[in-house]
Amino acid sequence: MLIRDVTLPTAGVGSRADFRADDRADVRVDVRADVRVDGHRITDIGPELARAPAEEEVPGRGGALLPGLVDHHLHLHALAATEGSVRCGPPAVTDAAGLAAELAAAPADRHGWVRGLGYAESVAGLLDAAALDRLHSTRPVRVQHRSGALWIVNTAAARALDLDSGQHPGIERGPDGTPTGRLWRADDWLRSRLPPAAPPDLAAVGARLAALGVTAVTDATPDLDDSALTALRTAVEAGALPQHVHLLGVPLGREVQGPRLSTGPYKLVLADSELPQFPELVDRVRAAHAAGRAVAAHCVTREALVLLLAALDEAGHRPGDRVEHGAVIPGELLAELAGRGIPVVTQPGFIADRGDDYLRDVEPADLPDLYRCASLQAAGVPLALSSDAPYGPLDPWTVLRAAIHRRTRTGAVVGEPERLSPAAALDGLLAAPQTPGGPPRRIAPGAAADLVLLDAPLAEALTGSGIRPQLVLVGGRPIGNRP
Repeated sequence: MLIRDVTLPTAGVGSRADFRADDRADVRVDVRADVRVDGHRITDIGPELARAPAEEEVPGRGGALLPGLVDHHLHLHALAATEGSVRCGPPAVTDAAGLAAELAAAPADRHGWVRGLGYAESVAGLLDAAALDRLHSTRPVRVQHRSGALWIVNTAAARALDLDSGQHPGIERGPDGTPTGRLWRADDWLRSRLPPAAPPDLAAVGARLAALGVTAVTDATPDLDDSALTALRTAVEAGALPQHVHLLGVPLGREVQGPRLSTGPYKLVLADSELPQFPELVDRVRAAHAAGRAVAAHCVTREALVLLLAALDEAGHRPGDRVEHGAVIPGELLAELAGRGIPVVTQPGFIADRGDDYLRDVEPADLPDLYRCASLQAAGVPLALSSDAPYGPLDPWTVLRAAIHRRTRTGAVVGEPERLSPAAALDGLLAAPQTPGGPPRRIAPGAAADLVLLDAPLAEALTGSGIRPQLVLVGGRPIGNRP
């Protein structure tokens, strides 16, 4: 395949002051060239390359050619499940009346259940079973908080689940022992009590990712069971998921490997609702390391991060240990992270999606610590960007613009000093899944032909909207629909 007349952006950009002043990504383009792909690799780059006999030619029309984007933290099955769910939070739903109307209009699954996603307290306060009954009581309803950590069920659902007899520690109970309808990090238990359902269709997720220019993902779902692993492997092998897929939730003692499928660090969740005891966490880190796996630790609070760093010091470090989210990182811990060489995989897209809520609800003294980017990089902490979809916005261009501009829905700015340069933001999505925060992949002869050709120059993609790939290649083969 010969891709004609593309722009190859360099890493050079204008200074931070330059792009802050006019809010544009001043990306220099040093090369306009043709690029040849043969098999799985880029084989040649140059001006006006001669076309080989029978070689497919693709017009680039001056669009930027980039390495395919990598989403370093998302949840594939949860993304697939959104197709049959009703939105329960901003911007689609903003008050209790709107939520009641959405639940009333929502189609039920074949067992009569209604599944809601994305709830935020700004809609109708702290929901429990009684509050959810007031919104919808005629059918069993389960609503997931937008953090992904909490499910709320109404009385009909609690009865169907036999919640009274449940033994999971995440089942919240009132002073009299009665379940409140709030289930914290109890996804496995909930699935075991729900009526059986077919695995969600991952083909639609693969197509959405391809349409956005994403050629590799890291699935950060913890504790994947055999059915989930089988569904993921089948989807990759059949091409329903044409991307490279790196898995954090593979159980210890298991190894999932294959073309475009790999096992990553072992996912640990330091839940803000109930932090693990220190000796237990040390034992879990040691067990992962003894099994030959680094750890990928979910940390969204400063307490969780302090606990993790102490546990790693006690258990010992292993290359590949990483922090997921880093939603709140105090300034005094930047040097601690840098000194240990621990990458942070964070999600600035939450600033674009929830930033106005943060400005309203978070203590002003804590705002500078939210979803740090530039200060991590300046301190020497390896930094990778990701979506956390479906809990954060999936679109990588939304993530990139959020990292560059830090703007909320209303245009306010959260953490202005944490803005990244356009090149630094893009690099956060270009490292290989196995090395988040590591060297960004580049367009060069011999490089893997995992590529995305945009329909415009890079500066427009980073500052505007509506950019779409003309062509996406994984291993030199087109994926997704071609215009």
